[in-house]
Amino acid sequence: MKNKTKYLVTAALPYANNYIHIGHVAGAYLSPDIYVRYRRLKNDDVIFISGSDEHGTAIEMASIIEKVTPQEIIDRYHFSNKKAFEDLGIQFDIFSRTSSEIHHKTAQEFFLNLINKDILIKKSDKQLYSEKEKRFLADRFITGTCPVCGYEEARGDECENCGSNLSPLELINPRSKITGDIPVEKETTHYYFPLGKYQEKLSDWIFSKTDWKPNVINYCKGWFKAGLRDRAITRDLDWGVKVPVEGNDGKVIYVWFEAPIGYISMTKELFIERNDSDKWKEYWCSEDSKLIHFIGKDNIVFHSIVFPAMLMAHGDFNLPYNIPANEFLNIGGEKFSKSRGNGILVKDIVKYFEPDVIRYSIASSFPENKDSEFNWKDLLSRNNNELAAILGNFINRTVVFAKSKFNNVIPGEESINNLDQEILDQFRRSSDSVSAFYDNFRFRDALSETMNAVRSANKYFNDSEPWKLFKNDKERCGAVIHTCLELCHSIAVLISPVLPFTAEKILKILNKDKSDFNWSNIGRRVLKSGTELGETEILFPQIEDSQIEKIISDESESNAVKNGKGSGNLIELDDFRKVNLKIARIINCEKVAKSKKLLKLKLIVGGIEKQIVSGIAEYYTPEDLIGKLIVVVDNLKPAKLMGIDSEGMLLAAKNNGELKIITVEGEISDGAEVN
Repeated sequence: MKNKTKYLVTAALPYANNYIHIGHVAGAYLSPDIYVRYRRLKNDDVIFISGSDEHGTAIEMASIIEKVTPQEIIDRYHFSNKKAFEDLGIQFDIFSRTSSEIHHKTAQEFFLNLINKDILIKKSDKQLYSEKEKRFLADRFITGTCPVCGYEEARGDECENCGSNLSPLELINPRSKITGDIPVEKETTHYYFPLGKYQEKLSDWIFSKTDWKPNVINYCKGWFKAGLRDRAITRDLDWGVKVPVEGNDGKVIYVWFEAPIGYISMTKELFIERNDSDKWKEYWCSEDSKLIHFIGKDNIVFHSIVFPAMLMAHGDFNLPYNIPANEFLNIGGEKFSKSRGNGILVKDIVKYFEPDVIRYSIASSFPENKDSEFNWKDLLSRNNNELAAILGNFINRTVVFAKSKFNNVIPGEESINNLDQEILDQFRRSSDSVSAFYDNFRFRDALSETMNAVRSANKYFNDSEPWKLFKNDKERCGAVIHTCLELCHSIAVLISPVLPFTAEKILKILNKDKSDFNWSNIGRRVLKSGTELGETEILFPQIEDSQIEKIISDESESNAVKNGKGSGNLIELDDFRKVNLKIARIINCEKVAKSKKLLKLKLIVGGIEKQIVSGIAEYYTPEDLIGKLIVVVDNLKPAKLMGIDSEGMLLAAKNNGELKIITVEGEISDGAEVN
């Protein structure tokens, strides 16, 4: 007898150097969550793996710039992003990190496996070395002039201006990004993975995949046409997984090589936590397991060429069953980008809207085959015209009718007829169509078919005219409403991969447990007549234009500041001179009662005591601020906040969601003017 198929689903490991934005969610995180939830409704054996990618030059660079340890950098973003995923309802079986001990050990074992098989090649070549810093400079530690477009701030691996892939030695006038030191060429030795050796095998494997997305196949064709070459898999760095071979002090395994091994180490970690430490092999090594990588298109080469070649070389692991890569989600015609500060952060958007509204809006515009666009007004339209007007409306009108006409209980079903059975059968057929779309990673089509099913439920309610039946045939009316309530349950199951929070709410409204909450019960009768219904609630409140306009205004202002363009409202010099900026010393600070955001600061400005109330309590404690010299607007008209007088405004800046007060270094008299 054939074993039950196992599904090992992975989502790209987010790099722990910034916050997750909705472009990431659309690219690699929401679609696998939907897929995994669907599989579980089908009672499939599935696990969902991801975690933070925490090594590499970008993190070490950030730690140097901020003068903190790399551990502080990765902790900041790992835990923040983990919470962001949780807030959006993206449920991993494990969300771990590549800085863990088990990952370091697993990556080193993988490396040694290839060493022992004589697969890795050791080569010496020249790289840039800083005499001042006494170290080799990795690509992100170098800046210079792009040889392609002449951009003077190109990185050692890429020119952000023209998009060209570069190597540090190709840069014109290279210099250290940290010290400005002019590096010299110096010989060093590294291990290389012979990627070209696997081109034929990779090509045969990939071109046998008739059901893969064309964007993945075409991307691989481009790489094969150019020819695969040996790739260095070690770096001269302090931060990372140490090379487990003697004589290689100061070298780490290159992040692009060790990071995907994180999928393996995190699966191991999951089953260690479940007290079944060997079970991970059933998902990575058995023929009845399907490995599915959900990624964005910028990760195609690593997941469809590099990592499979590594797995081939190792010999003990399954190759990917599918790699359903998405294209990019854009905003205002531009790709979401962490490095450019262009993006809507998950930790911010969940403050404005319920997670299911965000999930639905993103899923409706998944960039499955080409880039798509996120639009705030489209989110409003999706909520008001689809979620509220179609889905929320059916649930509400059905339950309100049952409450008002049938004493808040599920009515009897004695008078059901063929029309009632037909709508249930129609739902079962719809579930088959939705299932086929999910099986083929066509999430937008699955969502569209799901909403068509909800539309058919509304049509059944309208065509049945229960408000007329109640006057003439209460028993028949009860059968119609019972059927509508059954449809509510079926809808809850059908929508739950995309709208899990809403599905939970519908179950509470129906006063139904989860014993029948599975895909096979869509279109079946599972409710008991006479059961008292739960509390009604509006599932999708209307979003007002003014809410969206406020968000758009705030985002435009924020992005303008990030891009150094100000607000767009140019002022004359005389207007600027009206603002009186002065140095102030904070002599006391305390929290404002009944407020999470406000602090009350006592200041000395030129010998005069003043009071300012500021919304910075989420970023600073009173103890952080006492004694600091700050810049304030000294001639601002007084105002009241929470009934407390505020006699000015302090200057602060936001960067990636973190607010920083503008402070003054060194000794300067309070009251000094800022020009």
